[in-house]
Amino acid sequence: MDTRTKEDFLNGQLLLIDKPLDWSSFQAVNKLKWVIRKKFALKKFKIGHAGTLDPLATGLLLICTGKFTKTITELQGQIKEYTGTITLGATTPSYDLETEIDQTFDITHITEQLLHETTAQFVGEIEQIPPIFSALKKDGKRLYEYAREGKSVEIKKRNITITSFEITSIELPKVNFRVVCSKGTYIRSLANDYGKALQSGGHLSSLRRTKIGDYNVNKAIDPLAFEANMIVKKDNS
Repeated sequence: MDTRTKEDFLNGQLLLIDKPLDWSSFQAVNKLKWVIRKKFALKKFKIGHAGTLDPLATGLLLICTGKFTKTITELQGQIKEYTGTITLGATTPSYDLETEIDQTFDITHITEQLLHETTAQFVGEIEQIPPIFSALKKDGKRLYEYAREGKSVEIKKRNITITSFEITSIELPKVNFRVVCSKGTYIRSLANDYGKALQSGGHLSSLRRTKIGDYNVNKAIDPLAFEANMIVKKDNS
């Protein structure tokens, strides 16, 4: 049972949430907002998250309440860690499974040594082009809106830092990885660029955010479990 009071949430809480697959970050925030408002009969209540996760990704989402919402920008700037899977031999327009495969490639030349050696190209400060299927804005419009309309737009490269990029296991065409990176890194773009470097194509087929700064997903809770903990009994404060 969650014993925190109305004043606790208004004064500020940092909630570690394990975002489920197919939930948007907005949905996760809204679920917590609804639960907290309902429990304490709050009309107005500040709540927000520190860093979006795509619906097809799972893992750590930092949600701030009350006065702690002022720390969101600082939290967003912290180093992040991800684990996931890149599927080689095929590309998609969105660089992940949001869209269908558009091209296939031969992967018979891929060796374990090549896979490990190629990761070195992506460690350090590198330039990256965000995916067209992203929420970034250009001329006041989301990039994914252009993509869905079939329009091509010029997307500027951005500098990012990848501290660590390691292959953790190989079951071709799937390659499992761990990445530690800076704010603004698109793992989908990394998967696409990695496939290009291997001359085999590639797309992101699973992703999990495991850390943000010192915060670990091992300490996080599912939004539905948070709800269950909050409504075990009525608050008497």
